Amino acid sequence: MKNIPDISFNNTENIVDFEFLNLVQLFARISKIKDHNPTQAHRITFFALLIVTKGTGTHQIDLKEYELKEGTVLRIAKGQIHAFQKEATYEGFLIIFTENFILNYFSKASIQTISHLYNYHITSPISNDKTLNQDFLSQLIPEIENHNHFAQKNITSALLNLYLLKLERKSQNNGIPSKPSKYYNTFMLFKNLVETHYSKTRNVKDYATMLSVSSKHLNQVVKEFTLNTAKVFIDNYVILEVKRDIVISKNSIKEIAFNTGFEEVTNFTKFFKNKTGVSPKVYRAKQ
Repeated sequence: MKNIPDISFNNTENIVDFEFLNLVQLFARISKIKDHNPTQAHRITFFALLIVTKGTGTHQIDLKEYELKEGTVLRIAKGQIHAFQKEATYEGFLIIFTENFILNYFSKASIQTISHLYNYHITSPISNDKTLNQDFLSQLIPEIENHNHFAQKNITSALLNLYLLKLERKSQNNGIPSKPSKYYNTFMLFKNLVETHYSKTRNVKDYATMLSVSSKHLNQVVKEFTLNTAKVFIDNYVILEVKRDIVISKNSIKEIAFNTGFEEVTNFTKFFKNKTGVSPKVYRAKQ
């Protein structure tokens, strides 16, 4: 998708793995950002937390619009496409951190927590807890503003870790198990493989081979987390990527079909219509 900008982590202070942004200040300088327009769809290569402290608004993630209000926290995962509301007036903070930040400052158990919370295939990205957010920010902001930088990254990561653990505990009410299944790593590896190779193969057997498991076992693993088969998971991800491309890029339907691994446009159209009920052209027109 050449028309969707991929936004890497960088800022003016050469901080490369963690940043804490005031949304009022961010919205004020949107017009001055040169490499992309944050109010238009862009794919991020890091993780983000959008915390709303005042007002209401909306935020789009993967073509779906989420309602924001005081107390909302929205999780945006690495690789997702999102866009800020135009002329937004709500207030709050945006916390962004890289995969390296997680690997360097979080324990192995905490990394699994991050994986749970940011796995948009199996959990909703939105939560609402005004008190939890206030408690977190009341500790994080003074630490970030502290001029004594000794162990600051360690303290900051510890506060973020604790906040995410509490979000994880809250999310258990939405069906996420308190203890990761012994097959969770297999599921995550499968998910990552699909996101990497979806344009090359949609065959369950191919992914099972990559994981050195049987197709039957892979289906059992995927069903445990999504209640669907591995094939449904693969096809759903392909459709998501196609929708992203159709709506956001200027690529022709033929180009999109080719980029997705279809050699014939007719087969691509049939696949898309079978999964969505409309043809790619109709879907683009509706958007």
